[in-house]
Amino acid sequence: MPAMLTVETPTGETHELTAERGAVLRDVLLDAGLSPHGRYAERVNCGGRGICATCGVRLAEPPDPNHWHDDLADRFGYPRFSCQLRVRDGMRVKLLDKRVWGSRQAGDGME
Repeated sequence: MPAMLTVETPTGETHELTAERGAVLRDVLLDAGLSPHGRYAERVNCGGRGICATCGVRLAEPPDPNHWHDDLADRFGYPRFSCQLRVRDGMRVKLLDKRVWGSRQAGDGME
């Protein structure tokens, strides 16, 4: 069953995507030409295994943590790994302006 999601780029562009519910968010973003990686990690990353921390995104309404990184991300304000997230209908995703990893600075989250 298809799901609709909204993706905001670091420049403020908004993209409406349709994807299969439960698909891996990182894969959906890459297929749409919207990389969750910073420019230095485009080619050098773990390929979606959840170990390099370069595919972090912000979610307007993140799901409950179900991975050790998600617990830490929620506790300390870090982005969630798009390779560990499954697409849900109505998801709002913000891609971050980053050099290598996502930051935990104020103002880079979803308003």
